[in-house]
Amino acid sequence: MTNVISFPGLGIGPFEVNEIAFKIFGLSVHWYGLIIMCGMLFCVLYVYHHWKKEGWNPDYFFDVALSAIAIGVIGARIYYIVFSLDNYIVTGGSFWSNVGQTLKNMISVWNGGLAIYGGLIFGALAIFLVARWRKIPVLRLLDIVAPSVALAQAIGRWGNFVNAEAYGGPTNLPWRMGITYGSNTYYFHPTFLYESLWNILGFILLNQLRKKKKYDGQVLLAYAAWYGFGRMLIEGLRTDSLMWGPFRVSQILAAILFVGCMAWMIVIYARQKKAETQECERVFAEIDSGVYGAEAVSEPEAANEEGENENGNTN
Repeated sequence: MTNVISFPGLGIGPFEVNEIAFKIFGLSVHWYGLIIMCGMLFCVLYVYHHWKKEGWNPDYFFDVALSAIAIGVIGARIYYIVFSLDNYIVTGGSFWSNVGQTLKNMISVWNGGLAIYGGLIFGALAIFLVARWRKIPVLRLLDIVAPSVALAQAIGRWGNFVNAEAYGGPTNLPWRMGITYGSNTYYFHPTFLYESLWNILGFILLNQLRKKKKYDGQVLLAYAAWYGFGRMLIEGLRTDSLMWGPFRVSQILAAILFVGCMAWMIVIYARQKKAETQECERVFAEIDSGVYGAEAVSEPEAANEEGENENGNTN
């Protein structure tokens, strides 16, 4: 299938984007799948680079990476199907024909339909289990994984662009995206682009934070809060949200993620400041009581006594 896309406000005229990159042995290879794989590749390379810096066993890396990718993709697909089940169930034919076509629809990942929350939940669970098994510090590892996931998401969103999906409501803003259906062109918020840019910025900031973090898990929490806040706002613009009754599932989860992780980081920060304050108060109390002064005076006196003893022995 070919989509006709334009960005007239940016001076980019209508152009065709074929969803199929190439065919091999009669099988179609879709751009969506290739772009998702490209994002995964950058994620793996980033984590492996820092894995080696940590000095962890490189053999264990592949256990973690392969498990996280495989289970993450399965989780992303399951999550998407659960909240859009009616789009996959086929009726009208014989029982076995309906079952076969329904299963075929469910496994056709190359046509789109991966929910990032499912991938994050299942992927994180896989990392947790394998890291514990291989005795790799889980939170320290997730602090490395978090920025790479933001980068992979930024790349993966361009798969939605190729499929002309995951766009927002109508708009006349200068950066509006035009999609042509038949002889008519409609203009929408390019929400795929919003999220891609948000995640690129997040990747840069998380990288800087990782170099200065105060505790293991800080980067993970910051990623979850950053992504949650951005997704909460962007999801409100989309027209194809996964729904649970009248609620946008991803928007609700994003809000919970943002509020929960921000609250957690604030609590940790408050505890650290309280501990620092108590330590300072203890030191000042010891100074006021003369403990530090007594120690400072006693050291030279002890040195003088030792010197006198040595001189007496020599004479």
